[in-house]
Amino acid sequence: MNDQRLHPERVGKCWPLHCVFLLTSLLLFPFLCWGLVLQAFAMEVAGDSKASSSWKMAKNVRKLLEKTPKDEAVSARDKISESKRSRARSHWRSFLNRFTKNSVIRFPSLTPVMSKRSRGKSQSARENVLAVNTFNSSWKNFSLVELQNATKNFHHENLIGKGGYAEVYKGRLKDGQFIAIKRLTQGTPEERVMSFLHELGIIAHVNHPNTAKLIGYGVQGGLHLVLQLSPLGSLGSLLHVTKSKLEWSSRYKIALGTADGLRYLHEHCQRRIIHRDIKADNILLTEDFEPQICDFGLAKWLPKQWTHFNVTKFEGTFGYFAPEYFMHGIVDEKTDIFSFGVLLLELITGRRAVDHMKQSLVVWAKPLLYKNSVAELVDPALDEYDEEEMDRMLLTASLCIEQSPVLRPRMNQVVVLLRGDEYKPDGAQESQNHMPKRTYSNEILDAAEYNSTKCLDERLGEDQ
Repeated sequence: MNDQRLHPERVGKCWPLHCVFLLTSLLLFPFLCWGLVLQAFAMEVAGDSKASSSWKMAKNVRKLLEKTPKDEAVSARDKISESKRSRARSHWRSFLNRFTKNSVIRFPSLTPVMSKRSRGKSQSARENVLAVNTFNSSWKNFSLVELQNATKNFHHENLIGKGGYAEVYKGRLKDGQFIAIKRLTQGTPEERVMSFLHELGIIAHVNHPNTAKLIGYGVQGGLHLVLQLSPLGSLGSLLHVTKSKLEWSSRYKIALGTADGLRYLHEHCQRRIIHRDIKADNILLTEDFEPQICDFGLAKWLPKQWTHFNVTKFEGTFGYFAPEYFMHGIVDEKTDIFSFGVLLLELITGRRAVDHMKQSLVVWAKPLLYKNSVAELVDPALDEYDEEEMDRMLLTASLCIEQSPVLRPRMNQVVVLLRGDEYKPDGAQESQNHMPKRTYSNEILDAAEYNSTKCLDERLGEDQ
């Protein structure tokens, strides 16, 4: 067996080789260190060059961005918006060209877009194309010259009504027929066209003896609606401008006819319509003092499943605003009923809804109504009147102008109040089948009754 252990003699023979290896390592070590240092420096230089190139690229991009001034960006946006407006104008222009050439054309009608029940005031608007109506072939397309000749070039003496968006002139055609011309004057061209179509859409649904009759339109030199008119003009001009003596029988007939027209709009029209601008100037009179509700420019559809809708833009005439509409933007049938109550007060007193001293007729009349001061309320120009009819009108007016919509009657109740307890409306069976729509005030009343009943039950439970 061989012995593997190292002997001193063998170790002594190998030590010179170890010394040579150590000396060689000592000589080569500095060169190795300098090589590592040089390699690290080279890598750092390469990294700096890459970073500097990236930095230079970023600076170049920034310079390119800075080369485009802000006004160029704004002008680009302006060009885009201008192109959109030009396309819109061309769209309406092509529509009006078709409108003047064709007497029968389908058109869009607007539906109010508000939340069912109150979900906040919505500022959106949505178009709903209704599959109804074609323009009535009997409607005439009037030229601008015809309308100018009828109104003496829209002379201010023929101005019988003026609102926030339109002016109404009386005129007379060559065949002797009297007309009322509503000329849209405010808003952008697109807004006027939409308002024009909106009102036409509503008028096309309406057909009642106590609503105005449209006989034509005009689209040259502006947008015009031409209505049938008698020499009497509007109730506002007859009652407040010409100061013609209006007998009590005529005033009472006007009240009854207006109530029938509003009841039709609320309950029996093809669509549930809220007029929103019932006033003396918007009641046209025929030769036998039959009233006709006109000016549907602010009217709104109210879908049957909605109790009300909210508006954020207040439109109408001061003196006729219902409190809930003026304060909260709530619109339903009770909004029109408040305005109708103000109209009744005008017929009774002969005063304007807001006089030259800016005094409200409602504020002036309410204390007298509560005291039943009939002599102070009645128009001094009335020589005589039917006391029973006067009592009915005073009672109806006092109920219609109640501050709370819950306390105001419906239009079918208003008709009964004005005509007497013995009155039975036509189509009573139809009215029973055609249940009236719920209004916002119904919801308030139901909530109040529920809360009071719940509170009463809790108290009874505590007492037991």
